[in-house]
Amino acid sequence: MTHSHALEPTRVAGLARIAAFTPRMGQAYAGTRNADTGPALLPDSQHPAPRANVSMLSGHVRHRLILEQELAAAALAAHGYDKAEKFIQEVCWRTYWKGWLEARPSVYAAYEADRDRHFAALVGDKGLRRRYGAAIEGRTGIECFDVWASELVETGYLHNHARMWFASIWVYTLGLPWELGADFFLTHLIDADAASNTLSWRWVVGLHTVGKTYLARRANIQEYTKGRFDPEEPLAKEAPPVPGFANPPPKALPVCQPWPVDGEVGVLLSEEYLYAEGLLSDAGKSADYGKCVAVASVAGVVMPDLRSPYGAGQAASAFTHAALEDSLKEAAELTGRPAVTLDAASLATDMIGWAKSERISTIALAAPSVGWVAKRLEAIEAELAASGLQLIRIRTKWDAAFFPHAKRGFFQLKERIPSVLRAYELLV
Repeated sequence: MTHSHALEPTRVAGLARIAAFTPRMGQAYAGTRNADTGPALLPDSQHPAPRANVSMLSGHVRHRLILEQELAAAALAAHGYDKAEKFIQEVCWRTYWKGWLEARPSVYAAYEADRDRHFAALVGDKGLRRRYGAAIEGRTGIECFDVWASELVETGYLHNHARMWFASIWVYTLGLPWELGADFFLTHLIDADAASNTLSWRWVVGLHTVGKTYLARRANIQEYTKGRFDPEEPLAKEAPPVPGFANPPPKALPVCQPWPVDGEVGVLLSEEYLYAEGLLSDAGKSADYGKCVAVASVAGVVMPDLRSPYGAGQAASAFTHAALEDSLKEAAELTGRPAVTLDAASLATDMIGWAKSERISTIALAAPSVGWVAKRLEAIEAELAASGLQLIRIRTKWDAAFFPHAKRGFFQLKERIPSVLRAYELLV
């Protein structure tokens, strides 16, 4: 049976889904969010698309086609904070992961190094290579796991609860390195970012919250898949912590610059933030591009193939490129000027050419979090500077408000959510 991701990679589709899902952002979400009722089916199926219990907006939020504050505002307006608390907390989990990793970038560097080491080990270890191949191809014989592996590759999506079960089975039942599983997710998930993905896998194996692991249990899978799966195959009975890179103490958050006040600038969109109008609004600029004389031009670049040594999966790559295309089309309509698509492979050359053609020396973008986009920009920054180009990284108000509270566990940030929302004048 063929599956499909439920939403088109456009802001219009995201806004429509917000409107449709808002009535469920309160107690309905809190009571049913953990159920994985199955993937969305193509229209020719006789079954309606299940997953009405979750928003399916994670891909849009990850790429910031839709902004976190827009989800929070919709939930609060419809339900108030007390009833929408669980939904808003789930929106804030991604923010927490990103803020936590921003203060500990060495954790991602360690993941990349260990991932590469395990990939190298596959060459000489036939048993490991066989088990790894069976896992990513959905041939383990564990029905639920194999279905999830296929769903992930086909659609670029997995329900959050299924991600936890999958990761636990990957490590504790199949005996595979968590870093290879994290790479499998990062390759294929439409909503994958470096922080959420890496740190969620570290949480499962007891590295994020030290000593606390997650064990997939037959009864839990049976209950929350509504009987779709009843894994009779023997799952691991224990989930001991996995040795690995220890959490370092948090560093000071990187300093981000304010929006420049003089001269014309170019706005660069990336897969970290694709909603140009939102970025300008967040920076205190007019949402009316025609009156926002400081913006000379808008360009965009996505680089999903840098997620993994083996590139990005088809669904994830297609979603990201289509999202950029939609965002640049919207930017062009608002500015009345063509928006430019840049090539990640020749990014420095393309950016320099774009800047010269627009006669700009400053390029502003939403500060990318720790991950492949940030690394790519850092790698070319000296070349840009040699050509007289300055990159201005702007931290969004949402991230600036929450990141300082993401230095320890999620509880610390969770306790501050109401006060941060009040600062946004969303909660009174």
